[in-house]
Amino acid sequence: MYKRKGFTLIELLVVIAIIALLMSILFPALRRAREQGKRAVCLSNLKQLTLAWVVYAENNSGKLCGGHQGYNDNDPLSPTYGYVDGWVGCEEPPDPPGGQEARIKCGQLWPYIMDLDMYRCPTGVRGEMLTYSISDGMDGLDVPAEWPIAHKLLDITRAAGRMVFIDEGRMTSDGFSCSWDEVHTPDCYSWYDCPPVRHSLGTTLSFADAHSEWWLWKDPRTIEVGLRRENDENWLCEDADPQPDNEDLKRMQRAVWGKLGYEP
Repeated sequence: MYKRKGFTLIELLVVIAIIALLMSILFPALRRAREQGKRAVCLSNLKQLTLAWVVYAENNSGKLCGGHQGYNDNDPLSPTYGYVDGWVGCEEPPDPPGGQEARIKCGQLWPYIMDLDMYRCPTGVRGEMLTYSISDGMDGLDVPAEWPIAHKLLDITRAAGRMVFIDEGRMTSDGFSCSWDEVHTPDCYSWYDCPPVRHSLGTTLSFADAHSEWWLWKDPRTIEVGLRRENDENWLCEDADPQPDNEDLKRMQRAVWGKLGYEP
């Protein structure tokens, strides 16, 4: 009589173990591939936004669009205090009817890029329609006059090294900034806005010549600060300890301002 043979318990356990091993090998690779795909979309978005930013300036006698988010609440004595026109956002409350979508559509760049998906990185969390910020060095708000801020295209030297957009994630009311000081103080070594870490412990950003890049952070202090901000949106990066000799910070300072404001 024919007797059907099946798997023994040991054979079944061996097969399960092999499958588990293969999954442990493949899942990280799949995650990396997925992130690289999202990063490619994000880099494309940044490039397109920067091209629109350049065209806006060329259509307005070289004047840059506002690098803020449509609201300045830092200094009541500032002439720009309150609701102002920015690359996104305009002279209405920060959360008008329609929320983030309304802010995007009333911004200065909307006539140039009328596609909401271009204003959001695919890695954005649920509810984020706007994840990009403009560097404070590009016509940002509340920057001291002696700092090297650009108001027109002609103010920008070495365009390939001057940052325009960054995938910041959680938006601030103005632009993305980091320290710059002509006097050698601990403030020279401080992040103002936290370094984003949403792209494999790095960030995506674009430059005034309209190319975009991915930067991988190398200093553990940079990653520590970025992750802390990711996990606690109420924590302020400016409360972190100064980070002297942080090459990530120096690189970002040069990108935002074009140079360091101090001798390393």
